Amino acid sequence: MNKKFIPLDIFVEKALYDPNRGYYNKKFPFGRKGDFITAPTISNLFSEIIAIWIISSWERLGKPDKFNFVELGPGDGSLTKVLLRTFKKFPVFYESTNVYLYEKSNFLKKFQKKEIKDKKVKWIKDFNKLIGPVIFFGNEFFDAIPIKQFIKKGKKYFEKHYTIDRDKILYETFEKAKISDINKIESFKVFNKTEFIEYPKLGFIELDRITNIINENSGGILLIDYGYLNFKNKSTLQAVMDNKKVSLKDLSRKFGNVDITYLVNFNLLKEYFLKNNLKVKKIVSQKFFLEKMGIIERAKILEKRMNDKQKDYMNLTLLRLLHKELMGDLFKVIFAYKNKNKNFLGFD
Repeated sequence: MNKKFIPLDIFVEKALYDPNRGYYNKKFPFGRKGDFITAPTISNLFSEIIAIWIISSWERLGKPDKFNFVELGPGDGSLTKVLLRTFKKFPVFYESTNVYLYEKSNFLKKFQKKEIKDKKVKWIKDFNKLIGPVIFFGNEFFDAIPIKQFIKKGKKYFEKHYTIDRDKILYETFEKAKISDINKIESFKVFNKTEFIEYPKLGFIELDRITNIINENSGGILLIDYGYLNFKNKSTLQAVMDNKKVSLKDLSRKFGNVDITYLVNFNLLKEYFLKNNLKVKKIVSQKFFLEKMGIIERAKILEKRMNDKQKDYMNLTLLRLLHKELMGDLFKVIFAYKNKNKNFLGFD
């Protein structure tokens, strides 16, 4: 047996992003024919509401002449296309705004460039080139960044590692954690009195770059993701294929062919942002946010121009976005920002 065990986050990173075998570099995962469906692919209403929120946030930032919008992990480009269509209806905003897409997968980047033919859009690797107020937005961005898992026994920490043997059998073990990781974990109050810890080290490396830019230029970051507020104290790792959950034991045989995610700890995100000198609005559900932003009123306006079949379809997609047992409560929304104005829409 190959006894070279590697940390969980590195294992998942290889499974998702390896240039040759990685899930996001060889497979188109979105939609009913893919492995999962995201809010922008469910309904254009979601994307329209996000567009209106971005424009309203630009207003709250003082309507700057030079404004940057960055979409994190644009996926199939569905959101971007609706955003651009909506932005064009607000000429002053549109002229002031630079639109950037941040995509790690070269496979998806090629697809996006075929789908999005707009001179306004640029793909970006380095946030340091951004000058002026900026809003970052990520829908199901953070849960696609691999996490570390630890167990705590007394005062000792042990990190989960994986390996696959020649017969494609997956083995896991816990090895003594690094001091540097322990120090980071113990700096967060949210981990007090917990025995099982999910720590997004790679995710925080991404957010470090983003929060630095926000602190330098003003603006904020809006994240919508599948997650929780009440601490789980257990593994939330899950694998999805063909819109169904897959046993983690099958990861070895389906390596690079399944999406691997976890539930985002939103109170941990809040504590992280506060540590990095950003203010944080009240964490709310997707249902709360979309309804506060007027999604139902927008649907009623559109309904007047629809036939019965179109109305039924819109109401079905709206139900999926808002129902408490579907995406409505399962998805949470967090906004962290740096600006004197605190009256950003959707949270109060």
